[in-house]
Amino acid sequence: MKDVLKPNGLGLKRVFKATYCSYLGFKAAFKEEVAFRQELLLCIILLPLSFWLASSLLHWALLVSTLLIMLIVELLNSAIEALTDRVSTERHVLSGRAKDMGSAAVTLALSIVVIIWGISLYIKIV
Repeated sequence: MKDVLKPNGLGLKRVFKATYCSYLGFKAAFKEEVAFRQELLLCIILLPLSFWLASSLLHWALLVSTLLIMLIVELLNSAIEALTDRVSTERHVLSGRAKDMGSAAVTLALSIVVIIWGISLYIKIV
C-alpha cells in the first residue's frame, strides 16, 4: 500500500521518471560543477586509451569501472555540497565536515583511478 503513495508511480512509469531524473542530474552536474566537467573530460580521454591498455575484457571492465566510480563519487559529493548549501550557507562545523568528507571521498576515488591505471600502464610498457 505504501508504494501507491510514491510520487513517481509504479512499474515502467517509475523507470521512465527515474531515468528522466537521472538525466536532469547529469545535466545539472555538467552545467554547475567544474570538477564534474574536468573528470568527464578525463573519462573521454582515457576511455579510448582503455581499449589499447587492457589485456583482457575483465581488465578493460576494471579500467572503465574506476572511471565510473570516480564520476559516481563526484556526483555524490556535489549532491552533498548542494544540499548543505540549501540548508544554510552560513559557516558551520558540521557543514564544513560534510563537505570535507565528500571531498575526501573524491580524492580516494581519484586515487583508485591513478593506482589501477598506473599499474596497468606500467604492465603494458614494461
